[in-house]
Formats: sequence, structure tokens, C-alpha cells
Amino acid sequence: MANVTFGEKPVTLLGNQLKVGDSAPDFKALTNDLEEKSLSDYNGKIKLISVVPSIDTGVCSIQTNRFNEEAKKLDNVQVVTISMDLPFAQKRWREVNQVESLEMLSDHRDGDFGEKFGVLIKELRLLARSIFVVDSNDKVTYVEYVSEVTNHPDYDKALEAAKQAE
Repeated sequence: MANVTFGEKPVTLLGNQLKVGDSAPDFKALTNDLEEKSLSDYNGKIKLISVVPSIDTGVCSIQTNRFNEEAKKLDNVQVVTISMDLPFAQKRWREVNQVESLEMLSDHRDGDFGEKFGVLIKELRLLARSIFVVDSNDKVTYVEYVSEVTNHPDYDKALEAAKQAE
């Protein structure tokens, strides 16, 4: 079980945390147009799932912009950013930042993704910063639960894992 802090204070993550080799659980989240999406919508693709607490914060913005740029260089990899932000806020942020190479999903409705991937922070109802790489057969090949939510993930390791996944 990952020990995660937010502002150096311990937080409780709801759900079961995933590890390499696990089957990625299917989940439901909303697109910026309020359509329901699930992991199965990306069948046959490698998925790099970037999880952020709130798109309107500095580190989350940098993380999402970084993966948007990197997504242009990846073959057969669907990059997805998931947060608890409302779909409208994500859409506005996307337009302002000209993000076109990744999909943004909102878990605000029922926290389904957060609980199934073990990243829903009980005390804050936000998602803990994390990265998951899921191969084309929906096996988890890379996991990073960032120990301090306000810190950056290891971008290079996540990108290398996405490139190595099949």
C-alpha cells in the first residue's frame, strides 16, 4: 500500500491500489462533452493514464501539457488525463492550453475510476497524482503513486514504459 501525503499530511486512498501485472479494471468517467467513457473504449491500444488532482493547479497543468506534447510522438498509445474536475472546467482548460493530443476525462460524478485504481483521496475527494500504463490487453505494465501529491511524477519512466508496452 502506497503511503501518500498531500501538503505533507497523510491521506487515505480508497479502493485497491494496482500493481504491475494486474488486469486494469474497467471504469466509467465523463468526457468534456458529458459522454460516458470506459477503459474498454480504448481496446487494442496502449493507455498512458495520467491522474491529476485538479487541472487548474500548477503541477497538474505542467503534467498535462507535458503528456500532451509527448503524445504526439507515441504510436498506438492513447494518453488520457483524469481528474475530479468538472467536464466544463476541463474543456475550458483544454481550449486555453490548446491541448489536442490527449483525452481528458472527469471522475467527478461517482469517483468510479478513483476507487477502482486506488487513487481517490477520502479526505479531499480528489484523485492522488499517479501514472498508469496499461497494455493493449489491459494488463498494467507501469504504476506510479506519487508519494507527495503536490510533486511531479517521473515523466521519463512513464513514457519509457508506454513505449515498451505492447
